[in-house]
Amino acid sequence: MPDEKNLVRSLTVDIAAPAELVWSVLIDLERYPQWNPFTVKVESSLRLGEPVNLYLPDPARPGELVHVIEELVAFDPQRLLSWEMFSSASNPDAARRDQVIEATGAASCRYYTTDLFLGPTADQVMALHGPWVKQGFDAVALAVKARAESLFAAGR
Repeated sequence: MPDEKNLVRSLTVDIAAPAELVWSVLIDLERYPQWNPFTVKVESSLRLGEPVNLYLPDPARPGELVHVIEELVAFDPQRLLSWEMFSSASNPDAARRDQVIEATGAASCRYYTTDLFLGPTADQVMALHGPWVKQGFDAVALAVKARAESLFAAGR
């Protein structure tokens, strides 16, 4: 069973927009550079079991990006979008990221995201990257809220 001490969870934000619209923001990968401060680029077919190429600002090298390849493991429209990095012989790190949308009304929902570090290096990854991931995930939660509410107000 995974160790919850290696779980990073963003702020939970209440969003004045329908869950369907928030979902459309999350799966509109081409527009991530316009609003997402943590995952500034994503490339994926969004088909289960296929790769998700993530590009994140490198905290150790400002101006550079870290490229991480994960796998799409959950695609539940308007509810859950998840990808996972599995450990391998060349990289023992593993993690699962869940982005959760909870409808709270016809034109409102709640959003948060988590990252659970897994595998033999989970404790070390949490110690080294947990605070940076938490800061990034909080920024994403606020950014997805702003993006969805802006689109909803504009009638999209």
